[in-house]
Amino acid sequence: MNNHNLRTVQVTRYIAPLREGGSLPAIAEADDGFLYVVKFRGAGQGIKSLIAELIGGEIARALGLKTPEIVFAQLDPAFGRIEPDPEIQDLLRASVGLNLAVHYLSGAFTFEPAVTAIDSKLASQIVWLDCLLTNVDRTARNTNMLIWNKELWLIDHGASLYFHHSWQNWREQALRPFVQVKDHVLLRQASELEAVDREYQSVLNEEIIRSVVSLIPDEWLAATPEESSPEKQREIYANFLTLRAANAGIFVKEAQDARKSLI
Repeated sequence: MNNHNLRTVQVTRYIAPLREGGSLPAIAEADDGFLYVVKFRGAGQGIKSLIAELIGGEIARALGLKTPEIVFAQLDPAFGRIEPDPEIQDLLRASVGLNLAVHYLSGAFTFEPAVTAIDSKLASQIVWLDCLLTNVDRTARNTNMLIWNKELWLIDHGASLYFHHSWQNWREQALRPFVQVKDHVLLRQASELEAVDREYQSVLNEEIIRSVVSLIPDEWLAATPEESSPEKQREIYANFLTLRAANAGIFVKEAQDARKSLI
């Protein structure tokens, strides 16, 4: 984990927009011959959603949860010129440079809680992760989980880490319970939060967190010039996550209390 690296691919072919995503991600082919879901830096949510996607996906992977491979996706300036849809053409023009992509899981289908049973340990692991990341986007309306090869895969962490939209009080936000956990699609099954908390506290150390945060490209962090230097921004991300993980008891209690009102 210390030599954490992501591959970089060149987008070679835009195939289709995924219009169910608010930020208009797309299925595209890259120069390695694989298909990816590309999240564009020029989309409405902007670069911060790419940073949240990167950190969330790689922390999930570090904790042993299944998430598709994340890569950096380079977009050439000429890429959007042949796109007939003006909205998509504008998006591609605004996204020249480094974007984020996740491996496209061909044949996967959306997790439906009424159809697929998830065991209490896995449910507790995912709830713990989302409380850590303050991920508001794993609800019954939008589960952001896929079933692929009979296994559960986590996708879409772009709505996480909302503290980074206002840096000033990050320390205070790191210690807040995650009240939105009450809407989490797996909360009812998450009966092993204390055991998972003990396990994850021993796994997710500061070294792993800093290894993940070090992946954020300077190019993304420098794109918000009103904020501090890339180095300082990475330091805040690392400190926020380290402090939040060390005080996980706060969000575990909130999740347990919310769960009691459900069962």
